[in-house]
Amino acid sequence: MTFNNQISYYASTLMISEKVVSLVLDAEKCLSSDFKYYDDISKANQAKILNAFKAEKISSAHFNPTTGYGYSDMGRENLSALFAHIFNGESAIVSPHILSGTHAIYLVLSSFLKKDDIFLSVLGKPYDTLSTAIGISSKANNTLVSGGVIYKEVELNEKKDIDYDTIEKSIEENQPKVVYIQRSRGYDYRHSADIISIEKISAISKKVSPNSIIVCDNCYGEFCETKEPLEVGVDIIIGSLIKNPGGGIAPNGGYIVGKEKYTKKVEENFTAPGIGLEIGSYNASYLPFFQGIYFAPKVTVESIKGAVLTSYVMEKLGYESLPKYSRIRTDITQSIKFSTEEELIKFIQGVQKGSPIDSFAKPMPWDMPGYDKKVIMAAGTFIQGSSIELSADAPIKKPYIAFMQGGLTFEAHMFGLMHAIDNMGIL
Repeated sequence: MTFNNQISYYASTLMISEKVVSLVLDAEKCLSSDFKYYDDISKANQAKILNAFKAEKISSAHFNPTTGYGYSDMGRENLSALFAHIFNGESAIVSPHILSGTHAIYLVLSSFLKKDDIFLSVLGKPYDTLSTAIGISSKANNTLVSGGVIYKEVELNEKKDIDYDTIEKSIEENQPKVVYIQRSRGYDYRHSADIISIEKISAISKKVSPNSIIVCDNCYGEFCETKEPLEVGVDIIIGSLIKNPGGGIAPNGGYIVGKEKYTKKVEENFTAPGIGLEIGSYNASYLPFFQGIYFAPKVTVESIKGAVLTSYVMEKLGYESLPKYSRIRTDITQSIKFSTEEELIKFIQGVQKGSPIDSFAKPMPWDMPGYDKKVIMAAGTFIQGSSIELSADAPIKKPYIAFMQGGLTFEAHMFGLMHAIDNMGIL
């Protein structure tokens, strides 16, 4: 199909402007060399995962459901071993009973932090729902702060970059029980932390406070680079299975991977002291979790390529984006800054129009639990709230910034972008 025929076909089939289609398809051609870099990352990570499947001798027997207590559940045990192998950890907790990334992080932090312990967040304030669970900005029950944990943070510098000198000084002075790294940026308008930055922070912590536990929220960052945080000095990593490592297939769940002396403490907080991961049944097939992690490198890179395309196109249209299309990525999220609330809302509503599920729905700002501002969210996903599928969301406040991520395929992200721009009516 010729370029002009593609424009005509997509415009008529998707019922959007030919100008929009032409703009996006032209951008795709211009970015072909950029995309190869990420395809090579996908290949490297796919080889790593294939090796882990072979080393752990994963078989169809591991897909079988269990009931009751779930003693000797092969699926649970081997799925955890597989994640530990892939992420270079000593042991892992991987479970559909971990309800979200925030739940997984709270499990870890509450396992280590007791009254008068210092919790130091080194990349500024954590994202909204985690801040609520910590007790920074709420009076919810059973927060870390209400239990006597002392929360401290190191802010980013004036340029929104990592302030390594202040981090070192703060770790040395406070000797925190936990040094916390949030790899992605939540609703903050900054760059996410790459592996080089995480390695530098880990080295600083081990030098000036060797007894501190280095915890990294790895959400949105898995398989974006060829190394993971445990390979550069982090003690324990945490993530959600409805983000990158679920490959768009895992229906729910989360993971915790790290040094065994730490994961064992979390196990007994997850179930009960003395029980740990000896029990825990799942009366459905484990197949989606094994299949999801196997597909994850390719799906993650497809999402990154979609984010790069979005950045390139929106910059062409005169909007500020972060990261810039030419910046090497370390997570799947793309931020776009709009001039008005109306532009922001129309863009996100357009993403919903370009989604396979609930395309007819019209997202509106609402009071989302755990957030202090109204939030608008487009998420026409097969798995509810799955961030590795195409989604876009934003708090309704100045500056008006949309956070777009996901796309099970590059084409899914591309068509979602076309619908978003078309819905804005600017071409």
